Formats: sequence, C-alpha cells, structure tokens
Amino acid sequence: MTISIRLTDEEEERLDQLARRTGRSKSFYVRTALHEHLAEMEDAFTADESLDA
Repeated sequence: MTISIRLTDEEEERLDQLARRTGRSKSFYVRTALHEHLAEMEDAFTADESLDA
C-alpha cells in the first residue's frame, strides 16, 4: 500500500539526515514510527470510546 503524507520542512530535513547518516530508507523510519505508535493510538481511541459509552 502506498500512502502520501505531508511533512513540514523541518520534519523532512530531519528524516533525510537520519536516513543519510544510517544508510536506511526514509520509508523504513516512517514504518518504524507508525509501528511503534499505532498500538498506543489504538489504545487511546479505545479508552475514549469507553468513556463516551
């Protein structure tokens, strides 16, 4: 699946620098960040739903 996101100039530069320094792709870091925070966001959404119920 392909997803398009808009980054600020600062976010793009930081991501570019990290990818260059480590030899990993920018996509690798975006996927890693998503993977690490997706469960956290799902838990927060579930908690909000429970409070609303």
